[in-house]
Amino acid sequence: MPISWSLLRTHDPTTLSAARTLAHRAAQWPSRAARANLKPAPDDSHSALGWDADKAALLTQPLAGGVQVGLRVGVLELIVTQATGTEACSLTGTSDADAGRWLDGKLAAAGLEPASLARLPYKLPATLFARPAEEAPRLAALNGWFAAGAELLEEVRATYQRHKPGPSPVRCWPHHFDLATLVTLEHGDPARARSIGVGISPGDEYYAQPYLYVSPYPRPNSDRLPSLPPGGRWHTRDFFGAVATATDLLALEDPAGGMREIVGEAFAESLRRLHLR
Repeated sequence: MPISWSLLRTHDPTTLSAARTLAHRAAQWPSRAARANLKPAPDDSHSALGWDADKAALLTQPLAGGVQVGLRVGVLELIVTQATGTEACSLTGTSDADAGRWLDGKLAAAGLEPASLARLPYKLPATLFARPAEEAPRLAALNGWFAAGAELLEEVRATYQRHKPGPSPVRCWPHHFDLATLVTLEHGDPARARSIGVGISPGDEYYAQPYLYVSPYPRPNSDRLPSLPPGGRWHTRDFFGAVATATDLLALEDPAGGMREIVGEAFAESLRRLHLR
């Protein structure tokens, strides 16, 4: 379903931080379910979530029996889906402990390990939580950015399939909560191979709003950077890459077209700086 950019314009993207925090914390439950029930992957991708447009949810990879655990960002619901249907637990007015007990019960009924026993290999910063009911409109807007990001990133995967080994599946990484694909550009040790990450972050310590990024690895020099299409800029503090904030994208007449242009120019420049073009 095409993304409605007019809907994304209904809420100032700089006001989504509290909604993002709620969703980020809630997404740890599906990730923990995956950690408890899937074989660990060297890159930790077993814990990552995919976007399901039909369910408007972030979902784990299939667990035993085809069970998937997910989060409906727009309404802040945990879901457990399998062949017999989908069950949901609203996190509005539900404590984190109660959410865990609900999820563990559903997993046990399916013969799976409890999510609550899985430990995260990272710490999330302490924060004061907003009330989910008060953030409902902004959770819906945040959901729109995930949907827009997933749509763009599937296009990116199709565009850059010619590079080998090529693009990874589009994944939401629960640590930073960004939705991304990694285009690996050479064979060999994945930890050393040159690559370009393209993703959508819902916001972080660098930008307090959703933003698009295109980031090459290893970090190249940043001398004499060319201009990017409207909406895009180069970021050089702590990480290197092209970025475009939601505010700048929404100022464009055609945000989706602008995102494609920024990705295209930034990807080409990243190839040049990685000496692959």
